[in-house]
Amino acid sequence: MPDARIRLIAPSGYAHDPAAMARGVERLREAGCTVEGLEVLDRAQLRFAGSDAERAGDIDALATLDELPDIALVTRGGYGAARLLGRLDYGTLRERLAGSSLAMVGHSDFTALQLALYAKSGVRSFAGPLLADLGAETFPAFTWEHFWNTLTAAGCGANWSGASVADVDVQGTLWGGNLAVLCSLLGTPYFPAIEGGILFVEDLGEPPFRIERLFYQLQLSGVLARQRALLVGDFHACRPGPRDNGYDLDEAFAQLARMAGIPVIHGLPHGHASRQLTLPFGGQARLRVAGGEARLECTDYPHLRTP
Repeated sequence: MPDARIRLIAPSGYAHDPAAMARGVERLREAGCTVEGLEVLDRAQLRFAGSDAERAGDIDALATLDELPDIALVTRGGYGAARLLGRLDYGTLRERLAGSSLAMVGHSDFTALQLALYAKSGVRSFAGPLLADLGAETFPAFTWEHFWNTLTAAGCGANWSGASVADVDVQGTLWGGNLAVLCSLLGTPYFPAIEGGILFVEDLGEPPFRIERLFYQLQLSGVLARQRALLVGDFHACRPGPRDNGYDLDEAFAQLARMAGIPVIHGLPHGHASRQLTLPFGGQARLRVAGGEARLECTDYPHLRTP
């Protein structure tokens, strides 16, 4: 693990759990990291981590720093990133960040910025833990280990069991994130046109019928047909309501399998869960599935330059 310089960015919700943020900062410091930008943890305006201008400034500032940090780490999700998309200086961000080794890491609402930065500036990032996740009360050993293993190497891989599809062997650009946020940008200039990709999705707290409807948005818009495979991560607390009459998340996923037209592989350890992979958004990936076992290998993404 390197002695990394980490700059905190807060593009969405305010730090409603200060104890988790403090634990995350302390764990990073104990690992030898320098943590900058701590002032974002004290910002709050309504449900947001500061004004729209302040939060957009967190992103734009990355293009004007004298020296880039190693990691730009998102503090937490929530909502608010969509308000920033029309404010960012995408040209300057492209000039400074595209092709750099900066690792921007986050998930949940950060998906909106990941999509926009890739579509408008060619900036690659990582779907991975938030500062709040690294500061979980119980130390997140799996998440912590994979975070550093991914960010300090030119390639990374992960295995998981339970994939129920027939044999798969595909390659393509890895991209995705929170399903609801992803679908909210369909039809906008901030949604990247990725052909032959490997799309991953996760979500939190959406009822099963809404999950199905979101998948139909991807299918009816032609996005699914342009991908080589769909990876389904954690769908936490996505429970049926009193009127669903037996329709649950398994039924929604069964319908997804019938209508997707591409391989759908479940069990990806990613999302709003205690076990979370760090996935290079915009990197190249190879996905293989055989005998119920899945293997994802990723290359061509920004990583920390270690001595």
